[in-house]
Amino acid sequence: MESIIIWSATLFLFLLIVIPSFLKFRRQQKQGAAQKKEAVHLGIDRPMAQYPHIDQLRCIGCGACVAACPEGGVLGIVSGKATIINGLKCVGHGLCAQACPVEGITIGLGDVRKRDDIPVMNEFNETNIPGIYIAGELGGLALIRNAVTQGRMVVEKIAQITEHPASDQIREILIVGAGPAGLSAALTAHHNHLSYLLIDQQEAGGTILQYPRKKIVMTRPVELPLFGWLNKSEYSKEELLAIWKEINSRFEIPLKTGEKLENITGQSQHFLVQTSKANYPARNVVLALGRRGTPRKLNVPGEQLPKVMYKLLDAESYQNEHLLVVGGGDSAIEAAMGLARQKGNTVTLSYRKEKFFRIKSRNDKRINEMINANMVRVIFNSGVSEIIEKSVLLTTSQGPLSISNDYVFIFAGGEPPFDLLKKIGIRFGAENSLTPQVS
Repeated sequence: MESIIIWSATLFLFLLIVIPSFLKFRRQQKQGAAQKKEAVHLGIDRPMAQYPHIDQLRCIGCGACVAACPEGGVLGIVSGKATIINGLKCVGHGLCAQACPVEGITIGLGDVRKRDDIPVMNEFNETNIPGIYIAGELGGLALIRNAVTQGRMVVEKIAQITEHPASDQIREILIVGAGPAGLSAALTAHHNHLSYLLIDQQEAGGTILQYPRKKIVMTRPVELPLFGWLNKSEYSKEELLAIWKEINSRFEIPLKTGEKLENITGQSQHFLVQTSKANYPARNVVLALGRRGTPRKLNVPGEQLPKVMYKLLDAESYQNEHLLVVGGGDSAIEAAMGLARQKGNTVTLSYRKEKFFRIKSRNDKRINEMINANMVRVIFNSGVSEIIEKSVLLTTSQGPLSISNDYVFIFAGGEPPFDLLKKIGIRFGAENSLTPQVS
């Protein structure tokens, strides 16, 4: 009798523990499968840059990678295995790979031969055109650390093969893009006593310039050539731009801003780099353009009005205004939140999809708090049809909508410079060719 009681109690405790765990597991499985199905339908399961490659044979479905991801929602568990749910949110931190107990995750670009957004490059990031190199996120790898590493690598390779005497007419390196990759390349050229010029269509800072005020930029410790280590795990936009300014001043970086790259043609023994303002001969070219390119426009009536902007530099400058933010990425969300915190502002956020898909988890939490507090009004499934002096016309699922407006901030991404690269003669992975060619 006593043994029956013991076994019954043991079975009861077992069921008490196992059944809730099993039910929780089933709920997570169904949720993950539903999220995966929705992601595939919306086309957001495909990553844009580097992403986690999951070895399904090694994966034990423990969920450690899911919990480790700082972006939230990138990974999920489906059918007992880890899988990519929202690839657009992945920025390649690699924390999921570190958390995997069976070493079943690696971070990379996948089969670049099948990707039409990744230029063909060798192990030194040299394109199919000898002498033209790519550094930074243009090559597919995000993160400041990767950009700095690649900027250094390509110039060190150029330094190894340089055989030409110094020339006042022809620079050894022309660097296009003054973001982390371009700045690292410039510092490395400076260190190796190579003649060089750094150009950018904006100011020094690259993609960082597009970030809203006080945006937190995550990075891992990285060493900038000549300057030293960036040891903090997080830097604000202002901190990084201050560092860029200090570097330009300390090392007297030859920098020309406000010049947009228009073409690169081959000359005898060198290239001719054509910008919107001048032509520059150079023996080697480092393209550190980034992937965003020029801001993407909506191409709607009234977009040329002076109240329309494509970046937010100082939210505190806008108070007691009716403001519209267009977009659903982190930059749009952070701009809307920054504007909503200012005195007297009425902030509306227009997004063409039915919910936010690719924003950081902390932004998702904060924007929902502000929506619930009526600080930000979000109109999903909407788009701008016309911008007027004191209002904006939106198309919505309920029909046309007119809202009062003083300023419009458009965060619709940028036009990638892929067409320009193809014009130059640079091939992409999907073209499956590495035939040297100069236009």
